[in-house]
Amino acid sequence: MDLASALEDILPEDRISAASEEIERHAGGIFTYHAPHQPDVVVFPESREEVVEVLRFASGRGVPVVPYGRGSSLEGHAIPTRGGISLDFRRMNHIVGLRPDDFVARGEPGLTHGGLNAALKEHGLFFPVDPGWDASLGGMTATNASGTNAVRYGAMRDQVLGLEVVLADGTLMRTGGMAMKSSAGYNLTALFVGSEGTLGVFTEITLRLQAIPEKAVAARAVFPDIERAGRAAVAVIRSGMLVGRVELVDERTIGAVNAYKGTDYTVSPTLFLEFSGSEAAVESDARKAQRICGSEGCQSFESEEDEAAREKLWEARHEAALAVKQLNPDKMPMTTDVCVPVSSLPGALREARRTIESYGLEGAILGHVGDGNYHAVFAVDPDDAEDMERTEKVNAEIVGYALARGGTCTGEHGIGFGKTKYLEQEHGDSLPFMRQIKHLADPRNILNPGKLFSDA
Repeated sequence: MDLASALEDILPEDRISAASEEIERHAGGIFTYHAPHQPDVVVFPESREEVVEVLRFASGRGVPVVPYGRGSSLEGHAIPTRGGISLDFRRMNHIVGLRPDDFVARGEPGLTHGGLNAALKEHGLFFPVDPGWDASLGGMTATNASGTNAVRYGAMRDQVLGLEVVLADGTLMRTGGMAMKSSAGYNLTALFVGSEGTLGVFTEITLRLQAIPEKAVAARAVFPDIERAGRAAVAVIRSGMLVGRVELVDERTIGAVNAYKGTDYTVSPTLFLEFSGSEAAVESDARKAQRICGSEGCQSFESEEDEAAREKLWEARHEAALAVKQLNPDKMPMTTDVCVPVSSLPGALREARRTIESYGLEGAILGHVGDGNYHAVFAVDPDDAEDMERTEKVNAEIVGYALARGGTCTGEHGIGFGKTKYLEQEHGDSLPFMRQIKHLADPRNILNPGKLFSDA
């Protein structure tokens, strides 16, 4: 009996698919250059009970299970490298609990952050983690996603209060709760956040919400070079002002955005900033930021208060990765994801640009520089061995620079199977303990095998 037929004993036939189009869609990722690998079957659960049954089924037969959200993970997290079941959560996309007075929401893993925020607006609340793509909450939790608001609100690990998790053998477990803090036992919630589907499968996520600020002002500051833009970003952070977003894009990214969106932004390194809070504080912070940027040679500083104008400005930043990809539509983007201590940021940006140019590449640099996280993006042909070797060398040098300064190989994208060697470089002394945790939670290694550890 094949896998799809066997699953019909626990799920309706219409939620089990071995159709070629579904198999192909779940074989790769939207933005990843990593080689695709087809699952044997795609399953669409609608409840925690069904997830439990699928995991019990898979555990008993040693079948790999890979959770699938929106397919946007860059390091191959959702690629089923060993076949098995691709567990697609598109039908588990509901808000299952909302307590506005407690600033808490509970959602299923297939719910997107855009869908959640649309429902929260009438309550004067919002969920701050914004990765620039309408990703699913399950995927964002699995990779500890970050985004444009991280400099003020933090990443997913700072927002997740509790989880409902199904372990590899089908055991259902809850971690955390709805209180804003707890000192009860081990912090299992934080352990599962960022575990990339290797320890358990989320069926419900409890999130901390934020009040929509009284006022917000977005600004765009243009600089003659990327290092000065980086120094200005560091100075803005050090100033103590309540800046909500500090994003950097280089001149190549701006040129790509202009071509993609039909805009006419000055083609030069640019900081996108946002200040939010009370009216008086926002106006004061915007003026202070303009003075700081001016001291670093800022060529122009434009601000927007109107909500539509602010959204248009941030749309340019959010679609930057798509714009850069469109420069080479026949290739796939390789994206570095290092994060360095903020004081090391200007030098890291300068070194990234030097490294890219030394290998003859036309890479773009952008990122959430307010917390030291930046990306270098360059087009690669996965079928061209020489092209792959060259871009891998650039990636390795950028990561090496970050690690040498106490940084990390990934600020928000995670390890997947694309960065396993860098995880070994960064945390080699703790990998044995990580493997023990993995074995305890998943002794048969059915949960997203081949991810995080090169020998898993």
